[in-house]
Amino acid sequence: MVQPTEVAVVDASAARDSASYVDWSAIIAGIIFACAISLLFIAFGSAVGLNFVDFNAREGAPGVLVGIAAASWFLWVQVSSLMAGGYLAGRLRRRHFDATEDESDVRDGAHGLIVWAGATVLGAIIAVGGVGAAANMAGSALATATTATSNVAEGAADAIDPNAYFTDQLFRSAQPAAGDTEAARGEAARIFAQAALGDGTVPEADRTYLAQVVAANTGLTPEESAARVDQVIVGIDGAKQQAVEAARIARNTAIIAAFLIAATTLVSAIGAYWAAQKGGNHRDDNTVLADVFRRF
Repeated sequence: MVQPTEVAVVDASAARDSASYVDWSAIIAGIIFACAISLLFIAFGSAVGLNFVDFNAREGAPGVLVGIAAASWFLWVQVSSLMAGGYLAGRLRRRHFDATEDESDVRDGAHGLIVWAGATVLGAIIAVGGVGAAANMAGSALATATTATSNVAEGAADAIDPNAYFTDQLFRSAQPAAGDTEAARGEAARIFAQAALGDGTVPEADRTYLAQVVAANTGLTPEESAARVDQVIVGIDGAKQQAVEAARIARNTAIIAAFLIAATTLVSAIGAYWAAQKGGNHRDDNTVLADVFRRF
């Protein structure tokens, strides 16, 4: 006599209802993949000079063209890497067959957006760390420059004190003494520091006094000393103008970079959403991309 066979019926709907629609494994894989591609392309671009550190690094190439090329490369890297990460997440996502095709596309696209958000936040953390390291390096350089300045002029703290300048005026002699070059250097530094606090112009009385100090300590004629003082003042003015121009360029570059980052971030979000939907469609259609990866 044949015994009846018992068939176990498993209620899959309960397990499906308790499962999350967010497939974090696919999302993490997409984030890692996107970051890896981005680092690879950024390293390659930096090797050929496509960066925002110095647009004049390429000898013979206009800075504007280098900036445009760097911006285009940054746009391509960010969008393509996040699209690749979104596609991978959509392709690897486990589909729940309790929704229409349109709903499934939305869920795939949402996974692409989460990949975009995760990679963007991770990139921001890495960038902030890089900025912090650069700030520390700049701080060290500034400290070194300050130490060097203090070695040149005795009492460098007095050079930035306006009262020291007026105290020097109080005790100026009609004929400056020769031989005390350290004191002369310190007083000259305070005169230039006081001029920098204003419009950068050295008063005529200070120019005459500096020429007398130079003549007393160098052996130059009064005419040669005056010419040397004028030359130094012109050099200081030129350095000031260069600093102002450098600050203007840095400010404009920062504005353009911020706008570029915002625009590329928005475009890459759209690209990641679309690519994740395509990845989900290829998953459902069992597409192997034979036109791209042909087997020989």
